[in-house]
Amino acid sequence: MAKTYTFDDALTLLHNGFWWEFTDWNNRTYANLIVRDGFDYTLPTEEELNAQVSQLQADYDALDYARARDISYPNLKEFIEAYTEKEIGGDDTKWNEYVTKYNKVRTDNPKG
Repeated sequence: MAKTYTFDDALTLLHNGFWWEFTDWNNRTYANLIVRDGFDYTLPTEEELNAQVSQLQADYDALDYARARDISYPNLKEFIEAYTEKEIGGDDTKWNEYVTKYNKVRTDNPKG
């Protein structure tokens, strides 16, 4: 599932607590962003905040392949059964099938 990072995400990482808010929650722009009363913090510049949001998004997007692989790999039960039959029973039929499925997932979802 795709995620889109926002000012909210970047601000949450800067300091603990709910130290910021928007003067208009339906219009979450930098112009509507303020430090809440009782907090002695300074807002980052709009440029700094946009850079942080962009970096968070880039970091997340760079792992798309890993998330796709995670949901596509054969399940653990299949691995255990194939490995056990190969190692204990001497039959590598299921193991070869498992390896083929595993490698297909990696081929279908390359890094980067």
